[in-house]
Amino acid sequence: MSIDVLLQQIVNGLVVGSVYALVALGYTMVYGILQLINFAHGEIVMIGALAALFVTNALIAVGVPPALALVIAILAAMIICAIVGVSVERIAYRPLRTAPRLAPLITAIGVSIFLQQIAILVFGRNYFTFPEIIPKTPMQFGAVIVTPNEIVIFVTSLLLMAGLLFLVNKTKIGTAMRATAEDQKVAGLMGIDINKIIAFTFAIGSGLGAIAGVMVASNYGQAHYFMGFMLGLKAFTAAVMGGIGNLWGAMVGGLILGLVENVGLMFVRGDYKDIFAFVVLVLVLIFRPQGLIGEKVAERA
Repeated sequence: MSIDVLLQQIVNGLVVGSVYALVALGYTMVYGILQLINFAHGEIVMIGALAALFVTNALIAVGVPPALALVIAILAAMIICAIVGVSVERIAYRPLRTAPRLAPLITAIGVSIFLQQIAILVFGRNYFTFPEIIPKTPMQFGAVIVTPNEIVIFVTSLLLMAGLLFLVNKTKIGTAMRATAEDQKVAGLMGIDINKIIAFTFAIGSGLGAIAGVMVASNYGQAHYFMGFMLGLKAFTAAVMGGIGNLWGAMVGGLILGLVENVGLMFVRGDYKDIFAFVVLVLVLIFRPQGLIGEKVAERA
């Protein structure tokens, strides 16, 4: 085993894992408050990527500088995904809060399929090329090669994760989110508007998902209607690995999963990369079902 190759795969794994962590936060936030696995979250990530792609191309076509076009497109994608996320919560999940737990789970799968079909109707089944706005020119640091695009993805992911932790742990609305996660009835008696807090949680998680979708599309240079399915499953695996309901767990789980996948490529062909996520999921569920870090109620949101 070459040390140079190992270092390169570790760097690649951290970049990919940071995106997994960002998407996993959407799963873990919703689970923390509603005890619901929102399987539609991967499709929201996909909608964010496709929306940003079309807005970026439209703005560039009318003469807007590419960098500014990308920033505006990301903001637009975040707003669109937040609206979609809040709408899904209001229409599909809110009426089922007191239903048996199997009903919301089946509904989440149904919403996932519904959003995927809507994306096909709006965007089509084609694979779209994402414009290369942030350079992908390789830069060598010792034995490791990275691109400016990968550096931006990793640093942005860390900043967003830090910002979310600050929001949840240091702000008034974060306190309300944690109170709602711990006990909705008691939080309601304390004057917290439970419906608004839950809707806000969906909006934040969906907004982060939109940014993650842009990152994935930018990193791989393409976006399509099915891109959220596997990404969502892997992010869910990351959330379970770290301890679903735990913000720190989702972040750690995402980074570990990215590392496992990419280091594993040193031993198997790239065609089998996706199998690592599900092997890890099975092992975690068997040997440590509460996750590597475990559920921490004080940080659930």
